[in-house]
Amino acid sequence: MPLGQHLLELRKRLLIAGLAVILGAVGGYFTSEWVWAQLQQPLLQVAEEQGRTAEVAYTYITEAFDTLLQISFTVGFVISSPVWLYQLWAFFVPALHRKEKRYALGFVLAAFPLFLAGCFVGWLILPNMVELMIRFAASDTATLLQAKVYLDFALKLLLAVGLAFILPVFLVLLNFVGVLSAKQILKGWRIAILLISVFAALATPAADVVSMMLLIGSMGVLYFAAAGVAWLHDRAVRRRDKALDEEYGTASA
Repeated sequence: MPLGQHLLELRKRLLIAGLAVILGAVGGYFTSEWVWAQLQQPLLQVAEEQGRTAEVAYTYITEAFDTLLQISFTVGFVISSPVWLYQLWAFFVPALHRKEKRYALGFVLAAFPLFLAGCFVGWLILPNMVELMIRFAASDTATLLQAKVYLDFALKLLLAVGLAFILPVFLVLLNFVGVLSAKQILKGWRIAILLISVFAALATPAADVVSMMLLIGSMGVLYFAAAGVAWLHDRAVRRRDKALDEEYGTASA
């Protein structure tokens, strides 16, 4: 398509995705207080175990409202992920045939649970990170965290890990549409592990080795699982092509 049509297509996809997030945020507002309480739980638990004061504090008059609003949009982003994931894939593959476009359904069905699984892994990592960071403070001091700063820290971790878990699905879909082969995916495993390690090191504190290794292990397993699925698909394609060649060869004879 010409550049102008690409831009119109992008605007259309962004509009649909944005409306889905907004509608999800409306529903997310009713759960925002519960979500905020759950996000604070690791901090309160660590404070109780260590016998210290550790809590979040609102430092300006609208911060409580801003916090709930941010949580609402984050919840909306998560629950509307099937819609914006489909729009993302549909934008990148507008020129494929109808059969290939049907892979978009499989992409959404696979990406959504993986996105949630990534958010869950981030949730498992969060308490360890909070505990590690608080331990650097002296035992006779109080830890008062600005609500917005703590919320940004927690949400960025959950969403970053959730989005990272979707990347293997892109590899599989690119294989299914003939862009990448399983051999090419496996050939780049060293670079993939390096990038995964760098991401894990940036997403977790340097001193929290357990959380970093958990994240590296989870993403590494998903990468090689994607390569395995691509290998099975490539083998099935080779068998199909071989059968067609034999059939046409027999017919020609």
